[in-house]
Amino acid sequence: MKFLDLCKVYIRSGGGGSGCVSFRREKFIEFGGPDGGDGGNGGSVWAEAVDGLNTLIDFRYQQHFFAKSGQPGMGSQRTGKTGEDIILKVPVGTEVLDEDEETVIADLTTVGQRVLLAKGGNGGWGNLQFKSSTNRAPARANSGQEGVERTLWLRLKLIADAGLVGLPNAGKSTFLASVSNARPKIADYPFTTLVPNLGVVGIDGHEFVMADIPGLIEGASEGRGLGVQFLAHVERCSVLLHLVDGTSSTITKDYRTIVTELEAYAEELGDKPRITAMTKIDALDAKTISTRRRALEKASGGPVFSISGVSRQGLPEVLRALYAQIEEDRIEEPDDTPWQP
Repeated sequence: MKFLDLCKVYIRSGGGGSGCVSFRREKFIEFGGPDGGDGGNGGSVWAEAVDGLNTLIDFRYQQHFFAKSGQPGMGSQRTGKTGEDIILKVPVGTEVLDEDEETVIADLTTVGQRVLLAKGGNGGWGNLQFKSSTNRAPARANSGQEGVERTLWLRLKLIADAGLVGLPNAGKSTFLASVSNARPKIADYPFTTLVPNLGVVGIDGHEFVMADIPGLIEGASEGRGLGVQFLAHVERCSVLLHLVDGTSSTITKDYRTIVTELEAYAEELGDKPRITAMTKIDALDAKTISTRRRALEKASGGPVFSISGVSRQGLPEVLRALYAQIEEDRIEEPDDTPWQP
């Protein structure tokens, strides 16, 4: 399945049906009077978050969504049929943006959450609605209300508890493959990962979702490499796992490069809790591991884990640290459930 996290859609709700001008004319009915029915309401356009989707690729092949209009009213006080609604089924974590691609209309973060994007037009009144004591035979009816036409953007931000960041070939995909059933592409050249990958990680009977995004390079915030187009997928994470290649001779520079790009992308992303780990320790001797770990601890100002995705050294310890931070973030999150007596 191809990955797509940003697309444009064109929507239009249905117009309301016109009211009917009609008079009752039946044998043996002395005073027939008006009996024109109302027009039906137009169909609306909705967006709904559904389970089982992790891409917006369907909207690349269909971008126009037009709801049906309501039917006109008819005689004998018959109301026109209401137009059918259209529902855009999107992955959980999808943001609906206005045409300016900045104004957020809705953020669909839970399964079943639904938002109205364009309301259908109301049906017009038939002449029966205008009957009064002073106007017993009205010959007027309303036309239906027109539908709403909009151009919107859909932007997907994957929902994960932890996110992997680092330079290309830092061992992110190898780490994800070692701790989950995800099977990202792994090779010995930069930018092996071209799209985000998700994996469910288990530790001590607990589970959480981890996201692996393509590697960042210096100047990514200015558009170099793959840029920062995928950093949105770790905005919702409770914690970031910063992987630094232990075999690199410029390990502290590599660390600062990623931190600089995160802060340049968004201040809140730079302030997000981070856990630092030095990877590929299976290819290093004990003295080199100790020296480079101390240098990395000095640069980061905190503890550094030593791990290897190939030999699985140090993986349980770093996973426990990630889960502890995730649990802490869940406790701190405010409860939006309305109070009930």
